[in-house]
Amino acid sequence: MYDDIRNNKIKTGVIVSIFLIVIALIVYYICMAFDLGVFSIVIAMVFSICTSWASYYYSDRIVLSVNRAHKASPEVQKKLENILDGLMISSGLEDRPRLYVVDDPQPNAFATGRNPKNSVICVTTGLLNKLDYYELEGVIAHELSHIKNYDIRLSAVVTVMVGFMVMLTDFFSRILFWGGARDNDSDSRGGNPILMLIGLVCLILAPIFGKLMQLALSRRREYLADASAVELTRNPDGLISALQKLDSDSNQLKYANNSTAHMYIVNPFKSNTKDGKKKKTSLFSTHPSIDDRIEAIRNLK
Repeated sequence: MYDDIRNNKIKTGVIVSIFLIVIALIVYYICMAFDLGVFSIVIAMVFSICTSWASYYYSDRIVLSVNRAHKASPEVQKKLENILDGLMISSGLEDRPRLYVVDDPQPNAFATGRNPKNSVICVTTGLLNKLDYYELEGVIAHELSHIKNYDIRLSAVVTVMVGFMVMLTDFFSRILFWGGARDNDSDSRGGNPILMLIGLVCLILAPIFGKLMQLALSRRREYLADASAVELTRNPDGLISALQKLDSDSNQLKYANNSTAHMYIVNPFKSNTKDGKKKKTSLFSTHPSIDDRIEAIRNLK
């Protein structure tokens, strides 16, 4: 587990560095396309550093805003804090996560934040209404495990940075390829042609690589968080029952979106086939199948 925590911290640093470089190259290419000359590299570096800093320090606020989450009421606070009291001791965490709620009938939950001291556990009203005490304990333990393992930092940073990268590339692609850029003459070609070429490649491929990065990071984290949750609660049946209820619920999460879907304990998009059967896990699935997760939990017994 300690290896996973260390690896998550290293991955976060690597991803932030890659994001900074990619954004700088994209902005450099755009600046040169708009004939901004020698100031292009300065603008690119300042822009990439500012966006990287903001994405890191405000990732939790952005994620909560996108999911329309609000602070938990005193009644919800009391209900969840009773569960958290025991789990905090078992986990060894010193700082209690802030509690947020999404008003939605689908039972689901996620955790976010840049570190355990600035962490958040967010649950839906459907989760509070449909799960019993031990099932709810299993879900909260799962999210607390994401916090302890520093999955939340990695997930939030990837979510915000990839989302920003997609919006940036989409916006400027429309401008550049629909006649918004100036015609390049001999004076506007003073930029480094290699950097401009790399910037163009990043502009085109960044959204694809970003999505693949999200998918690669999310599935293994769920298995690890399930195992850690069982270790905290000593009650695998509670988590198994919770996963079964979450999987069988037919409600669609109203504010679900592709950029944050991988953060939830189960996929908020109900992907059933026309005959009502569940689709199998594919390369582009954000979560492992519930059957595979339950089998892995049972193998821990």
